Amino acid sequence: MTRKAAMLGLLLSASLLSGSLAPPAFAGVIGQNTPALPITAERIAQLPAAQQPAWKAYLERSQAQMKADRAALAAELKPGQTPPPPPPTAHGEGESMPLTKDAAWYATPEARHIADVIVSFQTPAGGWSKNLDRRGALRLPGQPWFADNNSKYLSEKDFDAARDPKWGYVGTLDNNATITEMRFLAKVARQVPGPEGEAYRQSFLKGVNYLLAAQFPNGGWPQVWPLEGGYHDAVTFNDNAVSEAAYLLTEVSEAKPDFAFVPADLRAKAALAAKHGREVIVAAQIRIDGQPTIWGQQADPFTLEPVAGRNFEPPALSTGESADLLFYLMQLPDPTPAEVAAVHAGIAWMKKAAIVGFEWTGKGEPDGRHLIEKPGAGPIWARYYSRETQKPVFGERDKTLRDNVNELSRERRDGYSWFGTQPSKVIRLYATWAKTHPLN
Repeated sequence: MTRKAAMLGLLLSASLLSGSLAPPAFAGVIGQNTPALPITAERIAQLPAAQQPAWKAYLERSQAQMKADRAALAAELKPGQTPPPPPPTAHGEGESMPLTKDAAWYATPEARHIADVIVSFQTPAGGWSKNLDRRGALRLPGQPWFADNNSKYLSEKDFDAARDPKWGYVGTLDNNATITEMRFLAKVARQVPGPEGEAYRQSFLKGVNYLLAAQFPNGGWPQVWPLEGGYHDAVTFNDNAVSEAAYLLTEVSEAKPDFAFVPADLRAKAALAAKHGREVIVAAQIRIDGQPTIWGQQADPFTLEPVAGRNFEPPALSTGESADLLFYLMQLPDPTPAEVAAVHAGIAWMKKAAIVGFEWTGKGEPDGRHLIEKPGAGPIWARYYSRETQKPVFGERDKTLRDNVNELSRERRDGYSWFGTQPSKVIRLYATWAKTHPLN
């Protein structure tokens, strides 16, 4: 009964997207996920001649910075000295770097200790790693700036396998890293004027230069910089990497109170970088038969086509990331005509993709999560929709792609958010936004 209801739900969503009421047959395994390509000299050589110099310089800058970062870490140790162990992995960085406290709190010893820890863990490039509790101890000389972020599920040729297991996410925008550290430092610096706050201001400025250095020639940002390879080299919309970087740099350029100490020349660079970040968002909106739809979780840095993430994350239209991008675009005080058009198109696609009358059950169910029929439920959206068919698509750790979520292993059904409601929020916001932003 559950399998039948779930299949009916997916058929319904497919008919909504295709405009046809005739249900297609299910095929079980419908394909194999393929890895995203990294940025390499060979790929750059295939670009149009006019684009090659900027990308060559970018890759060389990344490689030089990686070398410098490694050398800096090694130089902190005496010959033969055993390095301190990596810091312990911790999640929930927002708890250790709160950004919504009363202004006075950021001058307290507690806040200043967190800021000191942040400064101590800043990489030579100017960024920060992820999954660390900033309330802990200061970084020791020779201690890595990063925790062990290797997945326990890694297998041979896993898309998520680091080129060097002992060197990963050494500067990243994943999980809101770097952006959160910078915002926290700015709040503390504002409450600690004069020489006492200088270390926090200088660390923040180094972070701005990190964002400028990491930005692609086309305006996007990778997940990790210096480049780490694989999908980490893609234009990353996951975790709002591009939009959060552009938003922060916009605030810096406008000399918002927390960032008033930033020099004018750096503010001008931040403004230009934010502008390019907005441009790549519009450029990466996926077009199908000439019609703009939504965005992928990440996009190839050269073609801007969607690319795979981890083994089970296909190169597809992604509703969660797209909802975040639509929200960002609707918050802009000065949207361009292209940005306005992107919002109208994205919302129209989201409305067609809504699934109603079905529920994605909780993890506590005896047989794990399932999509089941439930009158009055919804709307919900599949996390991914195939670029080719515009129908929901789901992935396994073995890289197989499926069109029926209930055929996934229990580990993948329970361990990933295959359905969500984020688009409903932006659709409600759009109802008001559209009144003052008509489509020309």
